[in-house]
Amino acid sequence: MTSARELYRRTVAELAPAAAENRLVELVEAGEAPREALRRIAGEEHRIIRSDRRSFALLAARFADRGRAAPFFLGLAAGEGEALGLLTPFATAVGLSPADLDTYRSRPAAQTYPHYLAWLSQSGALADTVLALLANFGFWGGYCARLAAALPRHYGLSAEATAFFAFFAALPPGFESDALALLQSALDDGESAEQARHAARLMQAYEAAFWAAVL
Repeated sequence: MTSARELYRRTVAELAPAAAENRLVELVEAGEAPREALRRIAGEEHRIIRSDRRSFALLAARFADRGRAAPFFLGLAAGEGEALGLLTPFATAVGLSPADLDTYRSRPAAQTYPHYLAWLSQSGALADTVLALLANFGFWGGYCARLAAALPRHYGLSAEATAFFAFFAALPPGFESDALALLQSALDDGESAEQARHAARLMQAYEAAFWAAVL
């Protein structure tokens, strides 16, 4: 029987070397990233968060009969709603008004992550979706923690302006244990561990594409 925790551990170990390299975050930490890149983060995230919130709500509906999947995904959707409110002070601090956010034109490569999550929400297996989120959230949270620390130091942003990144710097309460329980249930139902690992690889590749695109 495949262990969800061991599958998670092996997947993170496989992805970690490439995920450790994030040129934009490194430039922010050195105070060398252009402010235009920060504006692009705000503009892209404004679209991503709204898309992900819908995807999580759809996942809750699709998997309503799979254990505690519905409250798990609805909790993530609620978190995206909270994050959307926190994004506005960051956008304002880097020079984007609410009107600017509404008219921002995304870079295609920056939107591959939410497009893939939207696909998973409609067509992906539960194990694929949960493992992809489990593996990716840790890397994404790590980037956000580094930005939350570096932006005030090098760009003079306030705690309010960086609250968006601080919010994502830690996993939601109970996220890992709940996700592992769902993943184990899906694996026990016969879903493919190797297919789930492939989904996690794709998700992390799309995460990397986002950071490259905004730079």
